[in-house]
Amino acid sequence: MNRFQHVWKDKVAVLSLSIISLTTMAGIFAPFVAPHDPAEVHMELRFASASWEYLLGNDHLGRCVLSRLIYAIRPSMLWVFAALLLSVLTGSIVGVLAGYFRGKTDAFLMRVCDVILSFPGYVMTLAIIGILGVGFENVIIAFVLMKWAWFARIIRASVMQYAESDYVKFSKAIGASNLGIMIRHIIPVALPDIAVISSSSFGSMILQISGFSFLGLGIQAPEAEWGMMLNEAREVMFSRPEFMLAPGLTIVIVVSAINYLSDTLQVALDPKLMTSTYKQQGLVRASAVKLEGKGVA
Repeated sequence: MNRFQHVWKDKVAVLSLSIISLTTMAGIFAPFVAPHDPAEVHMELRFASASWEYLLGNDHLGRCVLSRLIYAIRPSMLWVFAALLLSVLTGSIVGVLAGYFRGKTDAFLMRVCDVILSFPGYVMTLAIIGILGVGFENVIIAFVLMKWAWFARIIRASVMQYAESDYVKFSKAIGASNLGIMIRHIIPVALPDIAVISSSSFGSMILQISGFSFLGLGIQAPEAEWGMMLNEAREVMFSRPEFMLAPGLTIVIVVSAINYLSDTLQVALDPKLMTSTYKQQGLVRASAVKLEGKGVA
């Protein structure tokens, strides 16, 4: 049975994938999707309610909330995804080298990772931002510098179990190069594990970048970002709470969709979890049949 049939049969997973895809496309084509210029100021429309022209109303400078929400997809989601890819790529290279060669290579690389991971993530991120300065680019750099070590340690553990496989030993016996073995035999079987840990980290990174922007450490005005939009709406959070609902609900919906899709992918890519899921489904169906036979249903 195809692994991904489990994903397509899960309606919530399909809905989550649709939300992520539509949000991504809206961010990529923001100039064509957004109804107005996100930086265009109309002070006469300051905190104006929703209308047909401005579907989500206007913020404290009279800017279109919907347009800013759409443009905010780029830093809040797309640039975070780029930082995730760079972190995963760096961590994968280090993890594969450490897990395959072991010995002194493994000891040296893991000690470097231990040094980085010994500091609390948020504290080190704030320290890096303090050194480099406030700004979205510096937050992204801090994310990459802090995240790659975590990915490297997890990927190393995955690679170590595959490096002892019979087909790897056979490849070494016939004289295959280490680089060829890693590219042909190690990386392909480790990709599902890499995909699972990457997808599970994506949602948390979106929350973190929104949190830093909310605190004023991330993206700066006049650019739009979901966390910064929440911060800008704080002054009217009691009189006009709807201005906090738009970016807040967007964060909740997107992160929830990413997390659910990540869990579904983990089940689809892990044969043990897949078997367990089908066993549970079989028990539920059997119980339903028994209850129906007894007239309970």
